[in-house]
Amino acid sequence: MPRESLQSKKDRMQLVIRALRKTYPDAHCELVYKNPLELLIATILSAQCTDKQVNIVTSDLFEKYKTAQDYAVASQEALENDIRRIGLFRSKARNIRLCSQKLVEDHRGQVPETMEELVKLGGVGRKTANVVLGNAFEIQVGIVVDTHVKRLSERLRFSKANSAEKVEQDLQKLVPSHHWTMFSHWLIWHGRRRCAARSPQCASCEIMDLCPSNASSQ
Repeated sequence: MPRESLQSKKDRMQLVIRALRKTYPDAHCELVYKNPLELLIATILSAQCTDKQVNIVTSDLFEKYKTAQDYAVASQEALENDIRRIGLFRSKARNIRLCSQKLVEDHRGQVPETMEELVKLGGVGRKTANVVLGNAFEIQVGIVVDTHVKRLSERLRFSKANSAEKVEQDLQKLVPSHHWTMFSHWLIWHGRRRCAARSPQCASCEIMDLCPSNASSQ
C-alpha cells in the first residue's frame, strides 16, 4: 500500500471531521463542572478512570471544596477519603493538594490561562492543560490526546506515534486549529460509542469509508 501524502491525509481528515461533526453535533466534555477549578480537579481525577466514575465522586466533592484554598488546607487523609473510590486516589489527592497550594501561592487561587503556567502545577501535564484551556477558557493551543484519541488516530492512520505528545503534533498538522478542542471530543465520543478497542462496530461506522483499518478493507 503506497504511503499517503500529507495533503491526502489533510483532505481525508476534513472528511472525517465533517462526518463526525454531523454524527455528534452535541459532543462536549463529559466531565461535570461549573468553573475552571472544578474542571481542573475533575481532569486530574480522570486519569485512568472513567468520566462517569469521576462525576459520581465530584458531585459530593465540589459541594465540600469550593475554592483552591479549601483543597490546599485539606489534610492528605481527608482528601483521600473523599476520593477513595477513584483509582490511584492517594497520588491524586497529593497532586490536587500540591496543585491547589501553588494556585493559592502563585495565582491567588485562580486557574491560570496559559499552557506554561498550568503545566507547572502539581499533577498537571499537557493533556490536562489542554482540557482546561479548551473547555473552560475556549483557548485552543493543542489537542487533547487520551486513550481514545490515540487509538483512533492510529486506526485512522493519522499517527503511528507511541507518545501522546507526538500524536498531538501529528494531529496538529492535519486538523485546522479552530477545531482542536472539538476534534478530541468527536474522536472520544466515537471511541466510546462506535469504535471500541476490542470490538469496533465497523459495519455501522459513520466513517468506515475513510478508515483504512475498517474490517471490510482487510
